[in-house]
Amino acid sequence: MTHDETALRQQIIATAQDLNNRGFCPSKSGNVSARLKDGFLVTPSGIQYDALTPDDIVLIDAQGHPAASTREGLRPSSEWRFHQAIYQTYAEAQAIAHTHSPMATALSCARKPIPAFHYMIALAGGADIRCADYATFGTEALAQTMLKALDGRKAVLLANHGVVAYGKTLLGAATLAIEVENLARQYLALLGAGLEPVILDEDEMVRVQKSFAGYGKA
Repeated sequence: MTHDETALRQQIIATAQDLNNRGFCPSKSGNVSARLKDGFLVTPSGIQYDALTPDDIVLIDAQGHPAASTREGLRPSSEWRFHQAIYQTYAEAQAIAHTHSPMATALSCARKPIPAFHYMIALAGGADIRCADYATFGTEALAQTMLKALDGRKAVLLANHGVVAYGKTLLGAATLAIEVENLARQYLALLGAGLEPVILDEDEMVRVQKSFAGYGKA
């Protein structure tokens, strides 16, 4: 294992632990990954984030197989298929954060997308944050329905499940997942107060997206 790979494994752990400490990954839910060479590194299944070590992070090759060096009994996250699908589809995706953050997950359970009630929606790549159709966790069907909803976006809700966000860096992916939760909380607050959000029109969202072009490095 190279120094760079060890450092990336440590960054994955730090990202997963931060999301967990925010309450976004209860009961070992959620997962984090980063692209590496022809495959990717992903958090393992069934290990508490606080107990992770660099050797626990699983390397998945281009064919979707755990590396031969993977410790016996260690399995990749059950959601490795949708991580692989994103890396195969989006060259710009270098890292992925999947959370079960409370407010965004609540919206996903209502199968309700987040519309352009706030210009920050554009950070996710478009004029809304879609909700993918439901499919059983850990399946190829989920990977495919997620990809469909993710088209033209960097973040998506998974019906009755949670959030997926990708970025150019681990920080970028995690920051976007955090922002999706923030927007979900604001949107639910409006709905809960009986208020009807004023939705920004398509032209404005195009202007915002242009202003966001090159915004930050994530």
